[in-house]
Amino acid sequence: MNILKADKKIGMCSDHAGFDLKCAIQNWLDVKGYAYKDFGTDSAESCDYPDFAHPCALAVESGECYPGIAMCGSGNGIAMTLNKHQGVRAALCWTPELARLARAHNDANVLVLPARFIAVEAALEIVDVFLNTDFEGGRHQRRIDKIPVEGCVCK
Repeated sequence: MNILKADKKIGMCSDHAGFDLKCAIQNWLDVKGYAYKDFGTDSAESCDYPDFAHPCALAVESGECYPGIAMCGSGNGIAMTLNKHQGVRAALCWTPELARLARAHNDANVLVLPARFIAVEAALEIVDVFLNTDFEGGRHQRRIDKIPVEGCVCK
């Protein structure tokens, strides 16, 4: 089953290192007929990933977009930024199996790709798996409910 919602666009963002991969994914999304909103960057000129990650995260968090796809060189910086938002569960994935588990077990709502470490073909397969894997719920929901810091009871 596909996780996309008819009334939502996929939120997308990258820094300069992820720009070319983002363009390749957008071309693939266009062919598949998936709608997306690009939060930038708009070129391969050096830039700072938080400038694009925060607006994308806010759109996912507010429900304007669902899900999100983000990329930077290693994927780490943009994932760290995205995950500062309480309503975002950004998962750094470099294989289809990690993407499947991020959705099925963690209900990830943003896929993060390490643009300098994966080929376009691999990235497209990862995106496809991410978009077509449902959250399993059950015992995993209990764990998801404990992620937000708000209301956390630390023992």
